[in-house]
Amino acid sequence: MKNPAKSPPKQYCYDHPRPALTVDIVLFHRSGVDLEVLLIKRGREPFKGRWAFPGGFVDEDESLESAAARELREETGLHGIKLEQLAAFGDPGRDPRGHTVSVVFYGTVSDRRAVIAADDAAEAEWHSASHPPKLAFDHREILRMAMERLDR
Repeated sequence: MKNPAKSPPKQYCYDHPRPALTVDIVLFHRSGVDLEVLLIKRGREPFKGRWAFPGGFVDEDESLESAAARELREETGLHGIKLEQLAAFGDPGRDPRGHTVSVVFYGTVSDRRAVIAADDAAEAEWHSASHPPKLAFDHREILRMAMERLDR
């Protein structure tokens, strides 16, 4: 943890609410014609017990790329995977905890890697991308966009 006494004073702070910032990771595996997506079962509210993409809040002074790699590693045990930014999703109401903007990353792996659920993920599994289980948040819309990007 950083020593707050050594941090430079924050400038240009305004009196208005700020949205929270998260990252989500859409990771695909293609086996022949079948496309799979990695999902975690949420271990906490909101949407406890529902499937979602690995992801979470960006720490202060952490880059988006580092946050995505950290969350993927913490929730599934996967690391060293090349990820690209897909889009940002920030509609008010997408997260019942408050206004939350998520920067989504996506990638593919050539081998169906074993995953281990950890941190706040109760389970981690590969699922059919075209017929996923019911997803939390706006993750169905995110999945649709990621699949369209793959088809380009």
